[in-house]
Amino acid sequence: MPIDVLAPLPAKATHVFEADAVWVTSGANQGDPLDLASACEPGDIYQLDREAQSLRLMLQTESQGSAGSNCQTIAPGSQIGHPGDRIRLVARHVMMAPDGDTVDFLLIRHEEEQRLYALPLSPIAPRTDYTLIEAHEDPGTQRLADLVCVAFTTGTMITLSGGAQRPIETLAPGDRVLTRDSGPQPLRLVAKATLRALGSFAPVVISAGTLGNEGDLVVSPHHRIFLYRRGAQRIGQTSELLVQAKHLVDGEHVWRREGGYVDYYALVFDRHEIIYAEGIPCESLMVCEATLSLLPEELAREVRTRLPGLTHRPHFGTEAGRDVLNSGAREALFKRPRDH
Repeated sequence: MPIDVLAPLPAKATHVFEADAVWVTSGANQGDPLDLASACEPGDIYQLDREAQSLRLMLQTESQGSAGSNCQTIAPGSQIGHPGDRIRLVARHVMMAPDGDTVDFLLIRHEEEQRLYALPLSPIAPRTDYTLIEAHEDPGTQRLADLVCVAFTTGTMITLSGGAQRPIETLAPGDRVLTRDSGPQPLRLVAKATLRALGSFAPVVISAGTLGNEGDLVVSPHHRIFLYRRGAQRIGQTSELLVQAKHLVDGEHVWRREGGYVDYYALVFDRHEIIYAEGIPCESLMVCEATLSLLPEELAREVRTRLPGLTHRPHFGTEAGRDVLNSGAREALFKRPRDH
């Protein structure tokens, strides 16, 4: 039975440091904090201050054209500024960690207070040397905050209309895929993007068997999994839930995989559908202006070019956040036969 219509996309949470907490310990600008690209020198070595505390930043995407592609507004619940204040992305710094991996730092400015904050796109540690390789005045338009990427990874087995399964990378427009509510439906588009598997784009691995999935299900953090739990197994107030993969992470059954690059594939139908990946129900890409404005540029461009004018209504369901999936709920959800 249809239940609550999904609410509009919620504000996105990320954690930042005051720019003063990331400073040059050795080099031409020794003692200076992370700053605009023009004030930084490649080769300088930065550290995160050992006393630095991360601050929660809640961001709400502005409507298209209202303040530029690099500007967003602060949403309620942020530890910075006030709701409605503007946050602008003003630089991107690429640094090398001691293990040779690179870390991207986004420099953002709170417009009302003219304060700078650093947003590392992968975990960083205090008192660790990070060598500046590049500093960019133009940070690009697709990297601010916790961008939405609703997609599967290479090798994901998708159930077709006849029950057979095929790797997602072999699918093509016109292939008929089994959906939960509409039966077999033809694919309109298979969109692909290759992204660095860091920060917001590091995939979530749902280990085989955790939710009844036949193999490891590897999806983008925002990809929503459909859960149907009745009676004593019900989570929250309804039996049907859509849960973002990142909210399922417990470090044991479900975990984040960082490092290297990842190929993401998004499946688009005439409607927003629930399909079967590795045998469990998951959403397809919902196409509307709100989600397209948050997608990585490569995916959004392909959808707009190949399917101009396509707009979806959201699938009926209730979205469960991290607060609903407390430790007890996850323990019950992930319980396997061998755990008895």
